[in-house]
Amino acid sequence: MTQNIYTVKQVNAYIKNMFAQDYMLGRIYVKGEVSNCKYHTSGHIYFSLKDESGTIACVMFAGQRGGLAFRMSEGQQVVVFGTVNVYERSGSYQLYAKEIRLDGEGVLYEKFQALKQELLEMGMFAPEYKKEIPHHARKVGIVTAPTGAAIRDIMNIARRRNPFVQLILYPAQVQGEGAKESIAEGIHMLDIYGVDVIIAGRGGGSIEDLWAFNEEVVARAIFECRTPVISAVGHETDTTIADYAADLRAPTPSAAAELAVYDYVRVEEAMSEYQMKLRRLLMQQLQLKRLRLREYQTKLFYLHPGNQLREHRQRLIEYEDKLRLLMQGELKDAKIRFAIALEKLKGLSPLHKLEQGFSYVEGADGKAVKSLSQVETGERLMIHVTDGTLTARVEDKKEERHG
Repeated sequence: MTQNIYTVKQVNAYIKNMFAQDYMLGRIYVKGEVSNCKYHTSGHIYFSLKDESGTIACVMFAGQRGGLAFRMSEGQQVVVFGTVNVYERSGSYQLYAKEIRLDGEGVLYEKFQALKQELLEMGMFAPEYKKEIPHHARKVGIVTAPTGAAIRDIMNIARRRNPFVQLILYPAQVQGEGAKESIAEGIHMLDIYGVDVIIAGRGGGSIEDLWAFNEEVVARAIFECRTPVISAVGHETDTTIADYAADLRAPTPSAAAELAVYDYVRVEEAMSEYQMKLRRLLMQQLQLKRLRLREYQTKLFYLHPGNQLREHRQRLIEYEDKLRLLMQGELKDAKIRFAIALEKLKGLSPLHKLEQGFSYVEGADGKAVKSLSQVETGERLMIHVTDGTLTARVEDKKEERHG
């Protein structure tokens, strides 16, 4: 008989898969007393839940810390909402917490979660339905108690940020019997009246005190309102159904006033900065235009016909001077060449030869005597010198040979 042998990893994975397929373990509320609570430096919280029968290990990861509105400590009675699953490495199961509430709020919290899930599935919290909060509201509607701290905080913040904004209060009942109808009616009336944005909220309190903002009628009034709505319920850690339905959630009424009322002083400062920047840019442009104008003036000066004529006249004068210099140079060179030629010609001139002590002998036939063979003894010769002519007769001829 063949036996199937499995690894520890396979067994743990199989058990984990069984836990994952169990619908009840995927969304479960567990009540118990907190023990061994440790806040890790990574942001995770490790603790155990115990009662008279036993304990269960729990962990809330840092990414789920939004579901915890208080600091847990030993001995607290809490209700934990989360998923039970297997940690494969140790082969143990534990509760992965998503939200934790004190036990006294357990029933209301379960009701809150049920309505939240129902409205979520209906699409009332979908981001595509969220309206943008106007940046420069002139009329701000407020749905809250007329004597509470919330309206005083909103008025103080609005007065400080922008005294020109008009605040319109609908004095609603925010707690007790009839509160949900009063809040819904206030949102509806201000929407009809015509304001730029509506703040709906109240000061902090217990989950019972804030419960009117967890009612479906209030969520529907916010969802159906054509005017953008800012929810401002309780303190920063308090979260209501109205927060999910609103176009924007503010952690406190004071924060809602800051979101709804733009800061007039900051606008003035921004306008002053824009004015300085505009003036600086304008001066830069003026300087640039002046520089360009000077460039155009200079260019126009050079392109002016009178200036062009002056330039051409000056150029002609320069050409004339250059031509005169060239002519003078050529004339000087010609004189030098003429002097050289004259000297050469002078060296070839018979008169010049005579002046050097040479003479010119002419025979009886009038021809120059160049050889002994041209004359005979007794023949008369004419000897020309520098200052006259001599008549001579040939007495003898003597031939000389030059080797």
